Formats: sequence, structure tokens, C-alpha cells
Amino acid sequence: MTPEAPSTDPQPFGLAEVERAAGRIAGRVHRTPVLTSRLLDRELGCRVLLKAEHLQRTGAFKARGAFSALLALDPAERARGVLAVSSGNHGQAVALAAAETGGRALVVMPAGSNPAKVAATRAYGAEVLMEGVTADNREAVVLEVAAARGLRLVHPFDDPEVMAGQGTAALELLEDAGLDLDLVLVPVGGGGLISGTAAAVKGRSPATRVVGVEPATAADARASLAAGRRIALPAAPATIADGVRSLCVGERPFEVMRRLVDEVVTVTDAELRDSLALCWSRTKQLVEPTAALPLAALLTGAARGGRVGVVLSGGNVDATTLARCLTGPV
Repeated sequence: MTPEAPSTDPQPFGLAEVERAAGRIAGRVHRTPVLTSRLLDRELGCRVLLKAEHLQRTGAFKARGAFSALLALDPAERARGVLAVSSGNHGQAVALAAAETGGRALVVMPAGSNPAKVAATRAYGAEVLMEGVTADNREAVVLEVAAARGLRLVHPFDDPEVMAGQGTAALELLEDAGLDLDLVLVPVGGGGLISGTAAAVKGRSPATRVVGVEPATAADARASLAAGRRIALPAAPATIADGVRSLCVGERPFEVMRRLVDEVVTVTDAELRDSLALCWSRTKQLVEPTAALPLAALLTGAARGGRVGVVLSGGNVDATTLARCLTGPV
């Protein structure tokens, strides 16, 4: 692969896009609380402010990007139908947003996706297509389906309106926690959350560091930033963090990451299990493994700061899976 040329857009994606998205989705999503725990602070050696997106509609931050993207569409285009590709959280979010804005949704999900997320996506009214879909071929499948059915694709991360919507969580975090955060930590999969977060944080508080966290077995974002170009994983990674199993960060998010993200760090699944247990024992909050990635980075010392904002990205995990995560390898 050859290095990708930097964006020549004279007005690159930034704070203004996130602020517009915030206005668009106002009243459609929850303003989730910022939680604190003295016990957690003591354990991690810093002041931690947890943006509770696991309490968001559909159980994850993805509702922000889905409503942002669908509300940016012409009503007639929404009515014709939208298409999403998702391992779960984005699919649920698009299904809900479509149902509430006069649209129809088809969601392509890999076989073997989290059963709770599949069931929830259907419950929100979407058609779910899983037959023959894998983590490796899902991007190709969704393009074929979009062409065959004439549906508008709402990509889970490589879409500027989705990126902008995801960044609204960070806007609220800064408003509630203050601009004196040393560090904001978020999970990294396809890059939608971290690109929106970086645009919001650097636009409002340039001195605050923005750091992404990904599993050691899925370190494509870290490798991509180091190389200066997008590096794809050869196959779907094995990790309990099912929300960040994308093979490569998106093209649009990566352009933002190169400009605004300070670092991406990694943690192991064993460290991730420890952070899940810590989150539950100290805060009594049940989150999915992906949401615990930032806490794992603090627990291991991979990331450090005095006042740290953390986006708890989602809470869509069934009890059986959670028990396996907390007691041993899956």
C-alpha cells in the first residue's frame, strides 16, 4: 500500500460539524450523566469522569450518530429506506432512528453477532440480513445489497454525519466536567467515535489529549497512525470487545485522527476482563467489554492523566457473555 495523501479540504471536519449535529439531534437522544467514584479514583490514581453512554437510547453512543445521519437526509430518501452494516450497536441505533423519523431500515449483521444485539435490532423494527455474512465480507455484502435495493447506506463510522453525531457525547462531557481535563479516552474500532470526539475536544480544549484504546489483537488504528496510512487487519480479530472488530479504520475518520488524535494504546483481553470487574465492583455499572477499554488503559498505566474523561461507550451485553468475560476466556 502507498501512503494516502492528506486531505486538501480547506475546511476539514471539526468542531463546527459536531455542534451542528448537536442541534440536529437535540431531544432525540439522552443527555447521559457523568458519573464519578472515589473508590475508582483511588484504584486508578486519578480523577475519572465517566460519560455514561451505556445509559443512552439503544444502550450505546451509536444512537447519536444514527439520528445525526438520518436527520440530515431528505425525508423522501429516509422513506425509501436506509441500510446499515453492524455487529450490533449501530444496527440498533439506525433501526430506532429510522422508526422515529419516518424511515425504513435494513441491517446487515455478521452471523454469530451478539444475540442480544440482533434481537434488539429486530425489535426496533428493522429487517436483519445475516445469512452468508461474515466479519470479513460484510462490507462487500452491504455494497451489493445497497446497489440491488437502491438503499442509502448509513455507514457505522465512515460517514461525516455519523462522526459528528458521535462527537456530541464529548461536547456534553466537556460541558459537564469542565475544560480542564488532561485526557479523554475512548475505544477505537472504525474511528467514528474517536474522530468526532477529537474534533469536539480539540475544538473546545486544545490542550486536552485525546487517546484511543483498542485490543492488542485488533491494533489496526495504532499501526495506521504509526505508518501514516490505513493498515488493515488480515482477518477479523479475536477479542471479547465485539464492538471494535472492524478490519480497518475508515478513510474519513483516519484523516481526522491523523490531525487531532494524540495516541492510540492497546490492552489485552485479560486486562480488559480485569477492568470490567473493576467497573462493576467500584461503580456498580454494567458495561460491555468494548466500553471498558479506556478503564483498562488506566488500570495498566498505558494512559495517564490527572483529570480523565472516559466515554463508557455501551452496555449491550447479555448476562451469559458478561459472566464468561468476568470468569475466564470465551
